[in-house]
Amino acid sequence: MLIQRLLFNDRGGMVVLGIIALATVIVPILNLALPPESPLHVSNYMVALLGKFLCFALLALSVDLIWGYAGILSLGHGAFFALGGYGMGMYLMRQIGDRGVYGHPELMDFMVVLSWDSLPWYWQGFDMFWFAMMMVLLVPGLLALVFGWLAFRSRVTGVYFAIITQALTYALMLAFFRNEMGFGGNNGLNDFKEILGFDINAKGTRVGLFIASSLALMLGYFACRYIVTSRMGRVILSIRDAESRTRFCGYKVESYKLWLFVFSSMLAAVAGALYVPQVGIINPGEFSPLNSIEMVIWVATGGRGTLFGAIVGAFSVNYAKTFFTAWSPEAWLFILGSLFVLVTLLLPQGLVGLFKRFQRRSKSDEYDQGTPESAQSESAPEPDTDRKEGGAV
Repeated sequence: MLIQRLLFNDRGGMVVLGIIALATVIVPILNLALPPESPLHVSNYMVALLGKFLCFALLALSVDLIWGYAGILSLGHGAFFALGGYGMGMYLMRQIGDRGVYGHPELMDFMVVLSWDSLPWYWQGFDMFWFAMMMVLLVPGLLALVFGWLAFRSRVTGVYFAIITQALTYALMLAFFRNEMGFGGNNGLNDFKEILGFDINAKGTRVGLFIASSLALMLGYFACRYIVTSRMGRVILSIRDAESRTRFCGYKVESYKLWLFVFSSMLAAVAGALYVPQVGIINPGEFSPLNSIEMVIWVATGGRGTLFGAIVGAFSVNYAKTFFTAWSPEAWLFILGSLFVLVTLLLPQGLVGLFKRFQRRSKSDEYDQGTPESAQSESAPEPDTDRKEGGAV
């Protein structure tokens, strides 16, 4: 069976996916079936928070796919995440209709304030869900295709590629801040009313978005696992470890890197599309280069090149962010920077590597304690009594 083949020799992945699948069933039950007075009740806030963490985990998965397995360090994946979010936000804004503050049946409130006469051409079609979801995939995918083709054909790698991807997301941030772009400027898109005809603030809708995020994460994991365990995945690993040698063997390295970069960007866009209806807003701040750097920290903290480690890192760092920003908001950036330095110096393989280290140590201790002295003496090599001094037999 395909799933069994994908999870073969992936014990960590099975554990993480098992926990996510269990949460997908238990969390909705504890939220919808139990009264708020119950100690086991899961609040609407917690459902939305967990859904947001699932979107971040899918985003971290997309970064780990290209950085951990292909060695492509992208500091611009926040751009693809934000573009996917804007695609969903445009659909949600079109669903408001005449329920806005100014009651215009077609124009958004910010367009009325700016005295726009008609809906821009690039907003056309976003009143249809299927068209909006198609744009969520196509726009980031085409951007990654053009950008990646120009970068990889010029053989831009390493820190230079990281810098130009960071410049890409910064340029998009500056562009989306401008009111004349038609995306809400500094305020972005917000005040959503419904999605697919359902009230976006209703408990059932929140639970549905949580389940959709969970399913998207599991499907994304299987897709990434399929890639890295295939023949193409072995070529990608060889590109990471010895790009020049792989090129000399006759492989079109640029094609492999471009295909993987485009797929990774579309995965990040799906995460952004699921993120927006759960947080209720999308603004140019999501393009911030700092967000893309945080994504790399998630992957490094969890364990680069493991896939499930990226999920663990995304949940761990964002839970810490939720706690510390409530406790001391101004201290969070210092904590985040210290975390990245400590992980780089002390945990090069992340939390997953630390767990594996303890696991190997416990197994070696069990072997030493469980081996009797007689077995140790029997396993020790006996001296060669036939060989005498001088080497004669």
